[in-house]
Amino acid sequence: MSETISPTFTFVKAGVFYFSRRIPKSLQHHYTSPRIVHSLKTRCARIAEARARRAADQLDEYWYHLRSQETRLPGQHMLREAATLTRVPSLGAEPTVPQSSSVTLSEAVGIYLRLKGQGRAKTFHTMAHRACGYVLDICGDKALDAYTKKDANTFRDQLIERGLAGSSLSRIFGTIRAVTNFAASETGLEFTNPFTNVYFDRQAGVSKRQPVSQDALIKIAEGCLRYDDERRWLIALVADTGLRLAEAAGILRDDIKTGADGSMHVVVQPHPWRSLKTKGSERTVPLEGLSRWAAERILEQTSSSPFAFPEYNRGETTSANSASAALNKWIKTLTGETITMHGFRHAMRDRLRAVECPSDIVDQIGGWQTGGIGHSYGAGYPLEVTQKWMKVIARADMVYGSKQLL
Repeated sequence: MSETISPTFTFVKAGVFYFSRRIPKSLQHHYTSPRIVHSLKTRCARIAEARARRAADQLDEYWYHLRSQETRLPGQHMLREAATLTRVPSLGAEPTVPQSSSVTLSEAVGIYLRLKGQGRAKTFHTMAHRACGYVLDICGDKALDAYTKKDANTFRDQLIERGLAGSSLSRIFGTIRAVTNFAASETGLEFTNPFTNVYFDRQAGVSKRQPVSQDALIKIAEGCLRYDDERRWLIALVADTGLRLAEAAGILRDDIKTGADGSMHVVVQPHPWRSLKTKGSERTVPLEGLSRWAAERILEQTSSSPFAFPEYNRGETTSANSASAALNKWIKTLTGETITMHGFRHAMRDRLRAVECPSDIVDQIGGWQTGGIGHSYGAGYPLEVTQKWMKVIARADMVYGSKQLL
């Protein structure tokens, strides 16, 4: 019998095709491993070949952008960004004056990240490079005041042709406006930003995230109790707190606290391996119901790792994306529904509404931004108040089988 030849960038393990590709040496510092390997989830060579080619094409596109960001341009040492730095002229010498008050988009990115990127997550830098990189590819690297509304509209049309959803366009245009407006302000440039008020359908290709239903919550809770392992503890923690998945996956065991009265809570704070989405995301969240069960199971384990979820903290950063893919898949097999981990945040807000919890307390529990300047004053509600409301929804909703977790 002839041996089956695997398609390019694949190998077979236990009858299943896997994608495998070596990362170029010049780009390996962006990764935690020199090779990318993941299951293609098929035993069919034809399907595996198509999926592997698609993955390879996506990597080629991404690696092109990474290389373009790192390539030094001829005369880069002479770029105006260097001239914008504060200099003390020698006695009798005239201070260095830039040739023009404008800067190019590539220079603007450098100014933006140098001044606003200090201490920010890697994703902050990646988004600025990626969004402005799209402009450089489509419209070229021009002085900021040389871009026109026609450029902005052409840019929009190209992104739509690439199949980007309205939400992705909103993020990209928002980043471009932030970069260009900031650089213009820093260099004293007055111009009308052509990337402002560009029309596109913000709902195009966007599917509304649905909250997890009560029936699904009960099935998921029963499944978590039955499997009782690290992945299920993570689902349980998110389900009954409304934490973002990355927030929960990146916590330490020491972030889980037990009060003198036996109550439990988790401190959501930034860590070097996992930043928070906003300043308001820093908060203390009571642990009741299924989330308390998960916290107790985590602390009961004898582990040399300081992380609550070591499986998702093996590299320099928390692997929230891989966690999301694995957990979403398990939830679908359990409930038969397409449910995302983010749906638990939507459900938490609905559950708090259902017990008539005041909206500003809801915002504090979930780390949502509360409108109005008055809400920025003070330290917020004490833990006892938020805990009271979390107990209310635990009593109202979270009855699993014969065991009520309060």
